[in-house]
Amino acid sequence: MTYLFWDVYDASLYAPQGVYSQDQPFVLALRYLRELDGKEIAKRSLKEIEKQGITNSSQGERWLAEMEKIFPNVSKGTMLFGVRTPEGTTQFYQDKKLIGEVKDSEFTTRFFNIWLGEKTSEPAMRTELLGLK
Repeated sequence: MTYLFWDVYDASLYAPQGVYSQDQPFVLALRYLRELDGKEIAKRSLKEIEKQGITNSSQGERWLAEMEKIFPNVSKGTMLFGVRTPEGTTQFYQDKKLIGEVKDSEFTTRFFNIWLGEKTSEPAMRTELLGLK
């Protein structure tokens, strides 16, 4: 993912038998290519969620607060993983360590749609992640 002139992160999607389904477990891995503040990552994530059409501002504020608690500051080489669990929750890992969980299935859908949804702001990345070429 490149923003303006800066490379921000590389993304990879892992799904059972290589077949992505929004309703089944999968892992989205982000390898950061620069330093970023965790709270800024959370704010940007919420902006991307809002672009998809969420209109409940109190829900967005709750999600932002949860993401701000979970997302660490990152530097070049930091690996973060978002895991869609069988129960529909989202677990976040830094390397192999669980750093937080959001137990809201709507958050799970909206969060991963930042990269994987049809309304993503990065359709070329979505195409690549989903192998739609």
